[in-house]
Amino acid sequence: MTREAPPTRLARFRAALAASPALWWALLYFFCLLCGYYVLRPVRDAMGASSDPAAVFPRWLLALAERQGVALGAYTLQVLFTATFVAMLLLQPVYGALVARFPRRVFLPVVYLFFIACLGGFWWAFHAAVPGRGGAFFVFIAVFNLFAVTVFWSFMADVFDNEHAKQVYGYIGAGGTLGALAGPALTRTLVEQVGVANLLLVSGGFLLVCLLCIVRLRRWAILRERAHRDASGERAMGGSVWAGLRLVWQDPLLRALAMLMFFGVGVGTLLYNEQAAIVRRFYPTAEAATRYYSTLDWAVNGLTILVQVLLTRWLLRRYGVAPLLLLPALAIVAGFALLSASPLPLLVAGVQVVTRASEFSLAKPARETLYTRMDRERRYKAKSVIDTAVYRGGDFSFVWLHKLLAGFGSSVVFLAGLAIAAGMTFGAWRVVREQRRLPDSDS
Repeated sequence: MTREAPPTRLARFRAALAASPALWWALLYFFCLLCGYYVLRPVRDAMGASSDPAAVFPRWLLALAERQGVALGAYTLQVLFTATFVAMLLLQPVYGALVARFPRRVFLPVVYLFFIACLGGFWWAFHAAVPGRGGAFFVFIAVFNLFAVTVFWSFMADVFDNEHAKQVYGYIGAGGTLGALAGPALTRTLVEQVGVANLLLVSGGFLLVCLLCIVRLRRWAILRERAHRDASGERAMGGSVWAGLRLVWQDPLLRALAMLMFFGVGVGTLLYNEQAAIVRRFYPTAEAATRYYSTLDWAVNGLTILVQVLLTRWLLRRYGVAPLLLLPALAIVAGFALLSASPLPLLVAGVQVVTRASEFSLAKPARETLYTRMDRERRYKAKSVIDTAVYRGGDFSFVWLHKLLAGFGSSVVFLAGLAIAAGMTFGAWRVVREQRRLPDSDS
């Protein structure tokens, strides 16, 4: 008697879609969200790498720096990352108040409508050549990325329970990666034809589709909550707007996730700053820099989708979160060891591609499945603190550390990065250990 051949990956994907209609909308949602973001990310990166401070900062700030004898152009990324961190701190209690006082059907659309309105404002600012638009846009995109994506994954934890998350999060991540591939491709194709400003309208159109997906997914979130007898997201969550900070401080797993996030951001920030220095040297115009960054994003997302399709779901279902968290950390340690010995520009780009791809394809899906086993206050409030305030706190800390170390050369930067990567690895190990205490733990 012949054995029946195991189902192909495509057959398993079709079966997952048939078994979970919500997966269709989740895929479309994440595709449009990341496509809309990656249309704009190369524009943001080109602003951060600009060698012309007048294109980034408002006149009054340039004049103030000049009176103090400071060449602001030498601190472009440091100032932008500091401004982003301050913006995150100011917006965190606003988001906490929205989550605490309004039901899911209100605060989710409000977040996205706010970002769409901001894109309309920046479209006008770019057309009118408003001074300082570059810096303001850099900060806005950094805020948009973290808040919009963390809201997405918090909502997915409402829609899918832990068992379903293991089955579908790999597919959802791959759908987002397809969007992340399409975004830079659109930018490369359109930027020299329609200009930078009109790319903002393209991104706004994708966010409108995200709103439609939120409306359609709401009923599956309600069904899941009823089936598991969870607190309903159709009612305001209540509690303090600062509850997220308290939970991160008190909960060992959340503290470990915050540590992993902080040091993970550290290695990414050092790489980003070294890459920006390379771009300033070899790609002096905004269009050339935008094309370069869109190519880098395309390479990152191409590798990401390969790993998501071939490895992520299989590793997560068979071994749990441990390999998905530890393998990227160990790969980053190896990459920084190579860079500390030989910091060649091409190698910097290669390590950045591997670092970002392993984060998106392995580490992030693993972290997100953990939140499906937590209560709603941890999913929305504590997760937001880690994904926004802790994330940008890491950016703020390590962008200034890079400025301090850069004077000693790239090898010293990457040698320090090796120690930071070791801290990231320790944080990943702590998360693996602490997550075993969650309900429905399988490892």
